[in-house]
Amino acid sequence: MDPAGLTVKPWPFDTGSTEAWGRKRGHSEADLWGWEPVVYSNSLSLSPTLPFSVSQCSRVLGGYPIWWSLALGQQYSTLGSQPILCSSIPGLVPKQLRFCRNYIEIMPSVAEGVKLGIQECQHQFRGRRWNCTTIKNNLAIFGPVLDKATRESAFVHAIASAGVAYAVTRSCAEGTSTMCGCDSHHKGPPGEGWKWGGCSEDAEFGVLVSREFADARENRPDARSAMNRHNNEAGRMTILENMHLRCKCHGLSGSCEVKTCWWAQPDFRMLGDYLKDKYDSASEMVVEKHRESRGWVETLRAKYAFFKHPTERDLVYYEGSPNFCEPNPETGSFGTRDRVCNVSSHGIEGCDLLCCGRGHNTRTEKRKEKCHCVFHWCCYVSCQECTRIYDVHTCK
Repeated sequence: MDPAGLTVKPWPFDTGSTEAWGRKRGHSEADLWGWEPVVYSNSLSLSPTLPFSVSQCSRVLGGYPIWWSLALGQQYSTLGSQPILCSSIPGLVPKQLRFCRNYIEIMPSVAEGVKLGIQECQHQFRGRRWNCTTIKNNLAIFGPVLDKATRESAFVHAIASAGVAYAVTRSCAEGTSTMCGCDSHHKGPPGEGWKWGGCSEDAEFGVLVSREFADARENRPDARSAMNRHNNEAGRMTILENMHLRCKCHGLSGSCEVKTCWWAQPDFRMLGDYLKDKYDSASEMVVEKHRESRGWVETLRAKYAFFKHPTERDLVYYEGSPNFCEPNPETGSFGTRDRVCNVSSHGIEGCDLLCCGRGHNTRTEKRKEKCHCVFHWCCYVSCQECTRIYDVHTCK
């Protein structure tokens, strides 16, 4: 577990395999992305404040969202007081760099939002073959697993963009930023038995920040940018569509004589559950090319439009996912060997599916736990310590 609270692993493959990332589609990187890629080398001198080593990421496409590495950097919590750190954030395009310098006090919330999104991704995929593990000491924190336009990439973009919007909105409501605050535009007349009070969270401002920052590099006329923009927006819309009234009662002995209410964001776990459902039902697309005045432009069309036409709330993808059963440096798969599985489940977290038919090992594990707890008046609880034996099943 990384100090940032994320599950990280060392990259187990020869770093030379990342050299081929930019050659997969047969185009030069400058033609493909619209500008020269960001190139990192082992000899590049980076700011000592960076929490990463680029020795395992010798060459990364300019289109890869390297700025997600904000989630792993402890020092970015001080961005608000040290604007010079903007230039040390890897992978920012000029528009993002200007945003960072102009709105520096929001950047800690942007970093917190990416971290929030990745943590939720790891929770939602904890029992699946790909479990959203980030790679230690790598600027491309997911490795090549997001290089393809798969369902997994769609989910990560959606949850990360939602996380940025969510964290910025929460920060504004808490008063930690001077450039934003409570929402006063959507109150309207109060309902029967309650009145407006507290601080309504301005989710539209958070969504605007996420859109301006996260979508800044998705301006290329290719299918991948179109996919990323769509999934980013789908993630942000889950917040706007699930805003709700939160109320607090006032009065003697909880009589609720007066009730004050305000607009609040949903719990982020609920957003994660919602987007995970969208991942399971994501719409497969096909790439179409059109010639316009500015050149060739790629767009996406639903592969099975007669069956299901995706809405702006759905996640979209156009490349199939690997099975993630075996370690593979090209796909970024760590495989599932030694993963804990559920022997009694027939779902994806069960030993049959998670272990890809290889079988599983079983070992016993002793755990010390509190037991025989007794409440004493008044007011404390005393417990004994018991040792219990559990069977732990891991994939072969």
